[in-house]
Amino acid sequence: MRRTQRLGGHRASVRTTSAAVAAALVFVGTVAAAPAAQAAPTSADQGPERAAAHAAAVPSFRLADIPMKDGVVLKANVFTPAPGTPGADVYGRYPVIVQPASWGQNDYEYILQGKRLASGGYVVVTYTVRGFWFSGGEVDVAGPKDVADISSVIDWVLARTPADPQRIGMTGLSLGGGLTLMGAAADPRIKAVAAMSGWGDLADSLYSGETRHLQAAAALTAVQVPTGRQSAEFHRMLTDLFADRNAPEVVNWARTRSPGAYVDRINANGTAVFIASAWGDSIFNPSQITAFYQKLTGPKRIELRPGDHATQEVTGLLGLDNATWASALRWFDEHLKSSGGTPRPPVELEVRPTGAQETYPSWQAVSSRTERLQLGRANAFGTGALGGGTPGSGGTVGTGWWTSVAGGTNSGADGGITEVSGLLDQLVKLPPVVVVPLIPRWAGAVWESAPYAATQNIRGAVKLHTTVTASAPEGTVIGYLYDVNPLGVGKLISHAPQSWTGRTPGQAFPLDIQLFATAYDLPAGHRLALVLDTEDPLYGGRSPIGSKVSFGSPENDPSELVLPLR
Repeated sequence: MRRTQRLGGHRASVRTTSAAVAAALVFVGTVAAAPAAQAAPTSADQGPERAAAHAAAVPSFRLADIPMKDGVVLKANVFTPAPGTPGADVYGRYPVIVQPASWGQNDYEYILQGKRLASGGYVVVTYTVRGFWFSGGEVDVAGPKDVADISSVIDWVLARTPADPQRIGMTGLSLGGGLTLMGAAADPRIKAVAAMSGWGDLADSLYSGETRHLQAAAALTAVQVPTGRQSAEFHRMLTDLFADRNAPEVVNWARTRSPGAYVDRINANGTAVFIASAWGDSIFNPSQITAFYQKLTGPKRIELRPGDHATQEVTGLLGLDNATWASALRWFDEHLKSSGGTPRPPVELEVRPTGAQETYPSWQAVSSRTERLQLGRANAFGTGALGGGTPGSGGTVGTGWWTSVAGGTNSGADGGITEVSGLLDQLVKLPPVVVVPLIPRWAGAVWESAPYAATQNIRGAVKLHTTVTASAPEGTVIGYLYDVNPLGVGKLISHAPQSWTGRTPGQAFPLDIQLFATAYDLPAGHRLALVLDTEDPLYGGRSPIGSKVSFGSPENDPSELVLPLR
């Protein structure tokens, strides 16, 4: 079903606070690395016989040095189920879970989850990825050395523990999540994986919309510097990324580290893939992981919730009940033990801001129809012949209009702060906010709908098409979609950047922006607002200060916003 509405004009602003966020990412990593154990029942609570049984069931734990083929030694923890723990085959072998640590962390990160998995009948080996902490070597960022290490760790655990070679799984968070998917492509012995806050396309994570994601890269670098040793190659790629040079080389380097480049191998291996991510992940945006998920042909499941990078999973590292870790364990029980209970629908979403839980048989089923909002002329007052309109009423298209903004200027609309904004959305339902009527018209173009009479269930990636004329050969536009209440306060639904180079100044060209995927319920009585500007602290924009960027709708190419709806 398709509905048509005209978006009327009005531009505007209030600058949201934006700052360097390395400290926030360090905080998340530090919390993850220092979990607090759950209290265990005392013998007085249980009686002597139950206390003895409990003690007998405690998995064994030991530290290990695991040598790699190139002589590098990785630091690891090994958990082995207590004798008699259910889950062993007739030879006394248990399924095995390999857990590479996340970015900047070490093998102690998963110590409580490792103990929990071992208590459930899994041999578990968690290891510090090469280049970090006391593991040898240099940071490889899921490159060939990191991937080869996965197979070496599996070889080691099969030779030195009661691990079943036919029941091998892998899980990890952040870097560990990306390595988990790379391992699924590289080693056919891996039968099931659970990737949490990982990536499917590292190039898209660093350069989506041909735009450098500088704040995210800076935060990751800040975590890596005190805990890891950069290889010469990684140092060169980072330097080029921040200096905005040799972009094709950096993108190619990232693509070789992207599971999406090897998805055919994952499909050929038949690996069962579980993915968990957050709508507001400011390191690995949700669109790149949903695109990867759709390419998988084997057993698969994806869960998306409000939050930022790794914020959904962190309580599980603290030993607390956690929905994502519980789903991962159930996935392994289902695919390594055949005991996971009734299979669940492959797609599960937590809707913003209501918290409603929805399941779907496929990603394609998440949205069932679209609404096309045709953009009229943006103007200073938010009224006029091309403004307003009734949702679903159709109407004529405003053509031949143009709206200009100053290049290299932040309108006050922005995507938030890495690791902070998504976490606030998760905890208190407060995404980045802007007062729409105050956005300065010279810095940002704004279009608003009329108030909606009924709730609008936005599901998937919103798309914008317009025409751009710029005074400089290169530039950047960031598109923001807001939920605007009757007071004019807009909460960010989604956003995305799009850059260009090599354009002839003064010559119009089409521009398409696909906002990051989301699931959002716009309340009845609220408006949608689209804001376009050329500067955001999250990104390395290309629009020179003092340049001019115009958005238009020539008669043969109308501008429109396409909403995917449930």
